[in-house]
Amino acid sequence: MIVLDHVSIEQDAFRMQDVCIEVPRGAYAVLMGATGSGKTTLLEVICGLRRPTAGRILLGGEDLTDATPAGRDVGYVPQDGALFKTMTVFEQLAFALMVRRENPEIIEARVIELAELLGIQHLLDRTPDGLSGGECQRVGLGRALSFRPRILLLDEPLCALDDETRSQIVDLLRQVREHTGVTTLHVTHNKSEADQLGTMGLRIENGCVLPLAM
Repeated sequence: MIVLDHVSIEQDAFRMQDVCIEVPRGAYAVLMGATGSGKTTLLEVICGLRRPTAGRILLGGEDLTDATPAGRDVGYVPQDGALFKTMTVFEQLAFALMVRRENPEIIEARVIELAELLGIQHLLDRTPDGLSGGECQRVGLGRALSFRPRILLLDEPLCALDDETRSQIVDLLRQVREHTGVTTLHVTHNKSEADQLGTMGLRIENGCVLPLAM
């Protein structure tokens, strides 16, 4: 579950006041809004990259407002993917588990499991400079899912993809939801994308977060 309890955010001229959101456990929520409305800012607040000026962040029933990003059990896929340029796909998928000092055998088994789920088994020895946009999104998603987070945050993961690749990733995200049951908040500006994936909808308007009819 994701709960924003009367959260306010202020930075320079940007303001969001008294934001209240509740995404139930296992839901796939889509968040829409105009460019610059604060969609990415909300994701950064949830995953701990930005601190709210007021209010609480509760994840899985725990108040994690003051927790570090690493202590929130959140997988985050930023809009640009942010893959490590010198790491192979295998290393990208293994990274979070290595940081958590998992057993090497467990790491290898998890990487293979994710590669099969995401259809990237043939890419494990490649580095990002040889990957297509769709392949990079699959790797970024795998890296975010590697440690089995309870929350998944996606920042416009389909915005830079061609129509065919976008359709493939939509199908993949459905499969991931069915396979993992992870609670997801997906930022998008595409209503068709929202309708295809979302089990609940939200929209940002004039600094407020409101329900979006699906």
